[in-house]
Amino acid sequence: MMAMTPSLRWTDVALRLALTVGAAILLGYNRSEHGKAAGMRTTLLVCLAASVAMLQVNALLPTAGRASDSFVMNDLMRLPLGILTGVGFIGGGAILRRGDMVVGVTTAATLWLATVVGLCLGGGQIALGLAATGLGLFALWALKWVESRLRQESDARLSLTVDASGPDEAEIRRRLRDAGLSILASRVDLSRNGMHRELVLEVRQFRLPQSTETPAPIAELAREAGVIRLQWRE
Repeated sequence: MMAMTPSLRWTDVALRLALTVGAAILLGYNRSEHGKAAGMRTTLLVCLAASVAMLQVNALLPTAGRASDSFVMNDLMRLPLGILTGVGFIGGGAILRRGDMVVGVTTAATLWLATVVGLCLGGGQIALGLAATGLGLFALWALKWVESRLRQESDARLSLTVDASGPDEAEIRRRLRDAGLSILASRVDLSRNGMHRELVLEVRQFRLPQSTETPAPIAELAREAGVIRLQWRE
């Protein structure tokens, strides 16, 4: 395993930069594949910046420390620490909130990992940097495949208006429970003449992430006699 040395050869620089570019492209390709704003180019630039910073630290090693006649100490590790702090701002910009959803967290984490990989490769810790790249790719691809096959909690709101001939609240609740839907909260509004009822139910279900179909019991309820209006919003 290579490490930082006082004398930095150009062959070492070329190898570290080449590995940095390769690792960054592999990590960034996953983000570009999913249409993220911080994709391959952003990941490559962040990883290169970290790698070059460590190369510069390596080149400045002979000047580290404090001369016997000086009160100033040249602390080279402030440079990579500053790089990590700066990437925190970039990662924060990649995280967005859209309604009840928060997106961009994985992209921000990928940029953070790319920075650390760049620091490792630029500093000469080749095996550590390559191992971190491999584990990062495992998290981005393999674990994504696992997550897509895990049933996840999903909250939804069921709003429906029924007349006197439609199913009552107890019947609707029974159907939802039989379908595996948990009722979290409910609200019932009755018209003045008692002919119409409006029910609003907050429910929770477990479904695959890629599933976008309306649950079968909800579709059947919409076709029920006496149901005037039904709205299902996830």
